[in-house]
Amino acid sequence: MKGKKIVFILIGALILFSLSSFAETKKLKRIGLYTLVRIKGEVPTAEVMKILLDKYTGDIKYGFDLAGYGELFLPFLEQIKTASFKEKLLPPGDKLMWMLFRSRGRVKVVEDLEWAGKAPLPVFSFIVKKDYKHYELVMPRPCGNISLRKVEEVIPDAICAIKVSPAKANINDPISVDMSGSQHAKTMEVEIFDSSSTKISTKKLTSDSPKWQTSLSKPGDYTFKAKAFNVKGKSSENPCDAKTHINFPPLCKLECVSCEEYIGSPITFDASGSTDPDGEVRKTEFEIADEAGNIIDKFTDTEMPFAWEKVFEKSGVYAVTAIVTDDFGAISDPARIEAVVKEKSVYFLIEAGPLLARGSHGLYGAGRIGLVLKIVSNKFDFVLSGGGAVAFNGEPWKSFFMANALFNLHAGPVFIGAGAGLTTKVKENRNADGELVGNVGFDFLNNYKSIGSIFFEARAPIGKGRNFSKHHKLMFGFRYIF
Repeated sequence: MKGKKIVFILIGALILFSLSSFAETKKLKRIGLYTLVRIKGEVPTAEVMKILLDKYTGDIKYGFDLAGYGELFLPFLEQIKTASFKEKLLPPGDKLMWMLFRSRGRVKVVEDLEWAGKAPLPVFSFIVKKDYKHYELVMPRPCGNISLRKVEEVIPDAICAIKVSPAKANINDPISVDMSGSQHAKTMEVEIFDSSSTKISTKKLTSDSPKWQTSLSKPGDYTFKAKAFNVKGKSSENPCDAKTHINFPPLCKLECVSCEEYIGSPITFDASGSTDPDGEVRKTEFEIADEAGNIIDKFTDTEMPFAWEKVFEKSGVYAVTAIVTDDFGAISDPARIEAVVKEKSVYFLIEAGPLLARGSHGLYGAGRIGLVLKIVSNKFDFVLSGGGAVAFNGEPWKSFFMANALFNLHAGPVFIGAGAGLTTKVKENRNADGELVGNVGFDFLNNYKSIGSIFFEARAPIGKGRNFSKHHKLMFGFRYIF
């Protein structure tokens, strides 16, 4: 048992000695005995290195793989052809991480070297860049051994770039933010400030997802301030911001010259007082609804003064709404007013025409003025009128005064009516007559504001001894109601 313990102890000691020996830095006192390649002229220019790589590409790749730096071979291959070579002197004690060399025709690698020569070692130095690291490779002259001297992590500062489009937009329109132009950035951050420098939003982005779309719900000027961060989290220092303007919507002001009118009288709806804080009004849209909420008419005006003259044909209370659009397409909140349309109940009347009196029919020119009372719209009315008749035939006929009180029933443009009348004597030897009056007529003009009619009127006397054949009167005339 004691013998076995001694054997194990000795084996362990040998292993520890071997590991410590393996881990020790190798002292390199001479160079050029085991060259990987030999460079003629001892000057590794780009042209010489290209020839070198064309000839020894396989060996060099094998050496990089052997050293555990296979991922460095392709960057080395691409950059070495145009690399900037520097001459350096490595002082005694300077170390190399590894060196490729050739022994008995085979490519080999030795790691952890220290130059232990008495004089500095002349080398050609060049840098290969990969990711955020700089690899310093050196080639001792005159041999073509490739060595890795050191690796430095070189992380550039992030450079921030931001684009915001469009430069002007309407409320809630999409706003695109693009930071894909940032350099050396792993993450990015965007902050949005309004015109009072109040921060209203923050968004974090990444190099894989450097774009963002947002919207703004209030008008005004906005500033997008951004930062980019490199892989170490260091913030960019260059100014990085962009601006956009959210268009102010126009303000609609709606008025009417007279909001209470009669049927047939025009009402003017005026939106010329509408304004736009950052532009100008380009269009006004009017809409009229009746008391049940039904849209009965619309109108769009694209020219100043943005007004609409409307004639209503029915009475009622109408809701009039207007919206305006500015030169950037923004739409105002609706402005609303009410228009009260009434039916005119009392009209003035003028009527005139030829009149024939009695059997021998004296010819007269008659005219009357009066009032018309609308009892039921377009259905039933009352007419009270009075005037005179001028005799054209002379004696025994004389001019006389007459008055009417009639009720008329309408069926569209046709009307018929009856009532009572009074005329003074048409001859000196005659008395005044109370009469039954009837008329029938046709409205050839009706614009709700005025009515023009033609009519025929017959007057029959009332009273004993007043027969129709000797005392009647007939009139054909024109009537104008306004």
